[in-house]
Amino acid sequence: MELSEEIIRKAQQGDANAFSDVLDSSYELIFSVAMKYVMNRQDAEDVTQQVCIKLAHSIAQYRFDSSFSTWLYRVVVNCANDWHRKEGRHHQSDNDVAQNPVSHNSDVAEQQLYLKQVLEQINTWGKGYLDAVVLVIGEGLTHQAAARVLDVTESTVSWRIHEVRKRLHLLESGGQKS
Repeated sequence: MELSEEIIRKAQQGDANAFSDVLDSSYELIFSVAMKYVMNRQDAEDVTQQVCIKLAHSIAQYRFDSSFSTWLYRVVVNCANDWHRKEGRHHQSDNDVAQNPVSHNSDVAEQQLYLKQVLEQINTWGKGYLDAVVLVIGEGLTHQAAARVLDVTESTVSWRIHEVRKRLHLLESGGQKS
């Protein structure tokens, strides 16, 4: 997804065609990450729209000190977190997810509902856990790459992933230490 420096610089200077190229090549990544955060197509579209608006206002702030995709992940993560803060008090009911599955297959709907509940639980554990899970497990980034996106150390990302796995294991085992 890496764009040429020339296209990005043109977009930073206000070239509408270059900015369109940036959006075209970035849209799939933006939507994919947003979907993993909110687990609902309509909300993911809203987050994606916010990211596109934010990108238009902030692309001039990109300084080429990291890859564009790293910087873009950071923008998406920030917008998704903003969405969670704003919409968190207006959670959809679990029935909304079950009535609006990606597939009509009830097993898939159940899996989506379970995943949504797990992600909502992780989001309550504090800053950074959901970000680490989405980037490392959802997007397949290395701990090092996720650390660059989140502006934390690699060991912090590793610890967060370990802590999530440990806590989820405890939840699955009914809180009993094994």
